Amino acid sequence: MEHTVTTMRADTHIQRILDLAKKQGIIRSNDLDAIRAPRVALTRMTQSGQLERAGRGLYRLPGALGSESDSLSIVAAKVPKGVFCLLTALQFHELTTQLPRRVWIAMPRGSHLPQIDYPPLTMVQFNDETHAAGVEIHERDQVTLRVYGAAKTVADCFKFRNKIGLDVALEALKDAHAKSKVTIDELWHFAQICRVANVMRPYLESLP
Repeated sequence: MEHTVTTMRADTHIQRILDLAKKQGIIRSNDLDAIRAPRVALTRMTQSGQLERAGRGLYRLPGALGSESDSLSIVAAKVPKGVFCLLTALQFHELTTQLPRRVWIAMPRGSHLPQIDYPPLTMVQFNDETHAAGVEIHERDQVTLRVYGAAKTVADCFKFRNKIGLDVALEALKDAHAKSKVTIDELWHFAQICRVANVMRPYLESLP
């Protein structure tokens, strides 16, 4: 009788965890506290093939995410204060031909580079105002992603043009404007916040 009860509890825990994985996409071990499931179940479910590891302390349903979404979801789960920026944000908004090998994130000034196994990260730091400005919330594969909007991203590219190249910033500016993803007013607003108004002014004036 006792064995039957234990088995039923285990089955209930497994189902709760599977339901959570379907809902969230990526789950962390501490997520199990809310559904009253033991963390050891994650190890057993991974060994049985019901879950797979997406990184240290991160789990998902097997084959649940594609490679790009996979990387962003892992970072979003592990670095909740991070905002996807620069080349990663450009790729997200389809404003570049670049294929970044690293995920670019923005963190508040004074932050340390998050230590995660995968994917490789490049971090830039902003003051509180610049870090909070222009953040958009997107849902991809049931995971919440914080990404800078197109206009803020273009301004950031000019701010960090020495890191990513002025050609990349100019390509992003022209592409964003041509695709009507930004307005001149939006670009000017974020140029001022990012303190690159004087740098961007001649390029903005040259837009058709």
